[in-house]
Amino acid sequence: MIPRSGDQIMVQQENSYDFRPVTEADLPMIAGWLAEPHVAEWWDDPEKEIAEIRAHIDSVSVEPLIVELDGRPVAYLQSYDPHLEDDHPYADQPFGTLGIDLSIGPPELVGIGHGSAIVRQFVEELFGEGAPRVIIDPHPDNGRAIHAYEKAGFRPIGRRQSEYGDVVLMAVDAAETDTEEGD
Repeated sequence: MIPRSGDQIMVQQENSYDFRPVTEADLPMIAGWLAEPHVAEWWDDPEKEIAEIRAHIDSVSVEPLIVELDGRPVAYLQSYDPHLEDDHPYADQPFGTLGIDLSIGPPELVGIGHGSAIVRQFVEELFGEGAPRVIIDPHPDNGRAIHAYEKAGFRPIGRRQSEYGDVVLMAVDAAETDTEEGD
C-alpha cells in the first residue's frame, strides 16, 4: 500500500522492494527527486549529481539502482566498493565492505518506515552475496536518516570527513546478523 500525502501509516514488514539498474530514461525522474526539499537538503547540485549518476551507469565501482514498490519507483539507491576508488576515505574498512546511499524520492513516502525497510532488505541481499560489512554515511544533522539506519541494524563507528563534508560513518556486519538470527 502506498499512502497518500498526509497519511501517517507505517510501512508493513511484508513490503518487498525490487532493485533494478538505473537507465538513462530514469535520470529525469531522479533529477525531480533531487529537487525535492527533503532530498536537496542532503545532496549536492542536481546537475552535478545527475552527471555522476550517468557516469556510474556503466561503472564497476558504483552500482546505481532504482527501488520499486509494487512496480512504482520510490527511491534511488547506490552501492559502491570503497576499495575500487583511489584514495577513498573508507578504504580502511575490511576488504569486501560495500557502502550504500539511499534517497526516497516522493515526499509522501518519507518518515513512514520505507528507509529502514529498504536498507534492511538490500543489506540482507548484499550479505547473501558475500559482503562482510555494509557502511552508510549520513550527515550528522540528518537525524531522520540516522534513526532509519539504526532501525535497519547499523551502528555509528565514527565521524569522518568525506568529499561531502562531515559524516557519521555507520556499519552493520554480516556476523552480527548471523548472531541475531541464531538467538
